[in-house]
Amino acid sequence: MEYWIPVTLAAALAQALRFTLQKKLKLSGLSTTGATFARFAYSAPLVALIALGYSRLSQQPLPPIPAAFWPNALIGGLAQILATMSVVALFSFRHFAVGITLKKTEVLMSVPFGIVVLGETISWLGLAAIVIGLVGVLMLSDQPQATGPGWRRIVNPATGLGLAAGVMFAISATGYRGASLSLGSGDAFQRAVVTLAWVTAFQTGVMAAWLQWRERAEMGQVFRQWRVAAMVGLTSMVGSICWFTAFTLQTVPYVKALGQVELVFSLVIGWLVFSERVTRREIEGLVLLAVSILVLVLAS
Repeated sequence: MEYWIPVTLAAALAQALRFTLQKKLKLSGLSTTGATFARFAYSAPLVALIALGYSRLSQQPLPPIPAAFWPNALIGGLAQILATMSVVALFSFRHFAVGITLKKTEVLMSVPFGIVVLGETISWLGLAAIVIGLVGVLMLSDQPQATGPGWRRIVNPATGLGLAAGVMFAISATGYRGASLSLGSGDAFQRAVVTLAWVTAFQTGVMAAWLQWRERAEMGQVFRQWRVAAMVGLTSMVGSICWFTAFTLQTVPYVKALGQVELVFSLVIGWLVFSERVTRREIEGLVLLAVSILVLVLAS
């Protein structure tokens, strides 16, 4: 088994757990921005320590940071902030498993970004996968309880937030792979964790400045709810290290495609933790998305 496969599976599980904890923070009264800030504030110091510790233990000097690193890392970091906020806000419109599923349109969005930024190619079979996936997304975004014209059942806040999260996560993954690959020395893990350390430090600073300006009370709330917020940071750190390592070892579409196993984790978590159920239509949408993922893997 190639190393990137178990690493990606671990990343998907950690991410599903992290979104569960962030939903708990959201339900406890934190704003979307506050619940997002918890992810970065508690993970940034841990990642920095791991980067320094691993460099010392492996006897590898920290790699020099080239100019090409910064645009990839900073764009990826900003995109991830917006993507995470979209997912947290999405929980107010759809239940947990379907919210995560809409976010997973990133696997489809990562293909065109990979073509433009990283020079990856896609076949006609890959295009077919995108079409199948979009149909699945439309089915998942349809709100059975909605009334009025049919277009209102497809054009709704859940659709917009889910698609926005997918686009932003695709941009961030492409940026992170580009940043990691720009580092000229170190093994895959070191390049991944060094990239993550710089990115999370940047993200923490941006989010802290925003909260101080617009939602000062939220920062105190994040630290008062440190038990759950710290677990958000821990699962975020584990997931991000695994994602970054996988992106360093393998192309984004392959990693994102395998990462769809998060859907299964999310369904189980939604059932066990939030007592949620999915409708038949939503299951059909999940099946279509799963088919699109399989076709995309075959096309890659």
